Amino acid sequence: MQTSVEPLEGNQVRLRVQVPAAEFEQSIDAAYRRFAQQVRIPGFRPGKAPRRILEQSIPVEEARAQALKDAIPDYYVEAVGIEVLDVIAAPKLEVVEGEEAGDVVFTAEVEVRPEVRLTGYDELRITVELPSADAEQVEAQIDALRERFASLEDTEEALTVGDYARLDVSGAIDGEAVPGLSASDFVYEVGSGILVDELDEALRGARSGDALAFTATLPDRFGDRAGQEVAFTGEVKATQQKVMPELTDEWVDEHTESETVEALREEMARRFELIGKVQAQVSLRDKVLEELATIVPVEAPTPLVEREMERRLHDLAHRLEHEGMTIPLYLQATGQDQEAFVAEVREGSTKAVLVDLGLRAVARAESLEADETEVEAEVERIVGQVKGSPKKVRRQLEQQGVIDAVRFDIQRGKALQFLVDHATVVDADGNTVDLTIEPPTDDDTPEPTNESPEEEA
Repeated sequence: MQTSVEPLEGNQVRLRVQVPAAEFEQSIDAAYRRFAQQVRIPGFRPGKAPRRILEQSIPVEEARAQALKDAIPDYYVEAVGIEVLDVIAAPKLEVVEGEEAGDVVFTAEVEVRPEVRLTGYDELRITVELPSADAEQVEAQIDALRERFASLEDTEEALTVGDYARLDVSGAIDGEAVPGLSASDFVYEVGSGILVDELDEALRGARSGDALAFTATLPDRFGDRAGQEVAFTGEVKATQQKVMPELTDEWVDEHTESETVEALREEMARRFELIGKVQAQVSLRDKVLEELATIVPVEAPTPLVEREMERRLHDLAHRLEHEGMTIPLYLQATGQDQEAFVAEVREGSTKAVLVDLGLRAVARAESLEADETEVEAEVERIVGQVKGSPKKVRRQLEQQGVIDAVRFDIQRGKALQFLVDHATVVDADGNTVDLTIEPPTDDDTPEPTNESPEEEA
């Protein structure tokens, strides 16, 4: 079989394939064998009649036409492999010679994935937000730490949000007590809203010994009883306030890994900076890909965009199926317009295709290859996650093209890392930002050294 490729406009190519007559004769034989399964020939079992007998009732011209129909797709696939074409759409096939006799020549016009050449990919300029901790944020974190060690102390003051009430409470519908809405010596945080909002309203300003009496309509979380009106009665038996420990060097030294209040503030600020760098690093990779899409000098091929849209919609439908939903129900529940939703999916798919083309271009330009050791390690990981014989699973992965996909994913990862390593990272003012994270030390995290008194209360 002889093949050649002629480039056409855009991403189209014309693949020309010539199959020698002697080779194509095998395809005609195969067509007759299929006819033998369908035609009853006296004296022969189904499928056993020889070609010379079948030719008496089925002309060679008919068998040749069937062979062309059956075999050309296989010849096409073989020719694509010979020419190493990265086709992205169905071909337009046309037999140009050999419909009646002789060598068979056909052409296939098909769209291929464009190989783009990028410029400037090794000098991307990426702006990231690198938040720094201000004094209020640091103090808020320290207060949150102190609150873990807070204790509850009796008070004669009127209750406010954040205080605690020890109370008896009972709920009834039409005079009949409702299980689950009655409790004795119940310690309740004012403002928590864990029962009904009307309880919080009744407790604000209450003092120890005050009686409670109010009605409430049960919210949706009460299931079958939602919407029913309940009459609540009760008594505030005690009122308590949360008292946080005084922030001193002694307390800090006893309950954290820091020795002084100032050292704790410095550690908290450093942790804010560390978290900010981690978040910026994650953001950097996403922004590098967004910037990469903008420098790809071609439009995203429609077949690739549609394929990506189909994949995304299939994944969404699969996830929704586990929740007993469909995409139309999801759109209805979220209040999204179908056309706007499809447009959003198309936009995301288009960017994904451009990113893919860009990463391929970077990998090709920088000769980034997947080391066989890396491929083997990833394949072994996948094999280990699939039930069945490792050899059988591996063979299936090879047949499904998974191993080639693994190899390309590794190349993509290396291309992305190359872009990240060579990008110039700046803040909103254009100042260069260093996202390097120092290795952690033993005293990186100020953790409490004993249980909170509040837990004992």
